[in-house]
Amino acid sequence: MKKVGIFVPPEFEGIVDEALLKKTGDYETEKTHFSFFSSILSNVATIIFIFCGLLNIYNSWIASLNLPFIISGWLFFLILSYGGEFLSVPFRWYNTFKIENKYGFTTTTLRLWASDFIKTLFISTVMISLMACAGFWLIQWSPLYWWFWIWGFLFLFSICMMYLSPYVIEPLFNKFTPIENDALKERIRELTDKAGIRASRILRIDASKRSKHTNAYFTGIGKTKRIVLYDTLLETMNHSEIIAVLAHEIGHWKKKHMLKTIIAFEVVSFIALYCSFKILQSDALLTLFHIRTNTLFAKIIILAFLADILSLSFMPCVSYLMRRHEMQADRASYELTRDPESMISALVKLSKENLTNLYPHPLYVTLYYSHPPILGRLRYFRKLLEKDIGR
Repeated sequence: MKKVGIFVPPEFEGIVDEALLKKTGDYETEKTHFSFFSSILSNVATIIFIFCGLLNIYNSWIASLNLPFIISGWLFFLILSYGGEFLSVPFRWYNTFKIENKYGFTTTTLRLWASDFIKTLFISTVMISLMACAGFWLIQWSPLYWWFWIWGFLFLFSICMMYLSPYVIEPLFNKFTPIENDALKERIRELTDKAGIRASRILRIDASKRSKHTNAYFTGIGKTKRIVLYDTLLETMNHSEIIAVLAHEIGHWKKKHMLKTIIAFEVVSFIALYCSFKILQSDALLTLFHIRTNTLFAKIIILAFLADILSLSFMPCVSYLMRRHEMQADRASYELTRDPESMISALVKLSKENLTNLYPHPLYVTLYYSHPPILGRLRYFRKLLEKDIGR
């Protein structure tokens, strides 16, 4: 008997051969190793910055400028964000032009990649500037209740970005055009009507100019909701398969997954900001980490470092809830279309085209997977198909 992981499962027989199966395993292994390596280096850089005196030097330098509180805070975090962005450049380049290119996904040019980086840097500068200036102004304005006002500001800011992103940010990177196929548009509208959702537009995104990966998604909220289909998906799937994929995305909306996620995030943020306020009232963090110059900015950096470590313990729980949402969306897809065969076919194509790992390690799934393993999803739809046939 062949070892599990090196034979083609029945769901992929005639579609994936052993050579392609090996390629998917190699792709997943290389991505995982690279992710682990880059994460280790990032953490090492953070540890060196905090524990080897660099935070002390940087914090003292910012304080020595004698700038107003808000300007000092803005400059402190903006320069740090630039440092993080530029340190990530080699890793982004390697992932795009080495790993993704090696396995046939990369279609982007060096010029487009550089353009994306500049645009991302500009957007992050604007975002950090807005949030830092507003946040430190609120701290200065309300020293005892700033945690509450910052929570409210971040909540409103995130809602505004959900409205603005489809019209302001996303078009900076991609071109969105209406779906031209009238038959497909009609089927999509029938699906959205059945689901009780109104999407302002059904659009095609030119994703192929960067990658051959395929996908579909919803963006925006309220009247800005839009259905976006990758051009790669439109070119490789038939209409029934596209409808099945969209039904899955609509399933997230029907099950109110975005709303539930926002509520959970806001509750956690509320508690975290209050706890942060209490911790930052003390100088214990500065004493513990031997910081010479007493600034709120250094305290925030240390607290963020400790919070990142603490958040690792919640990762399995978050991953489990995300996988649960995906299974609920799969069920909703079936209820909307009653066409599990098309979803099976779509998932097989997506898996093949994206080189999805068919045999992920259970522990890795528990810790990191936001979606159930593909074989589990296919077998779930296969059961639904057999159930329909047996009626």
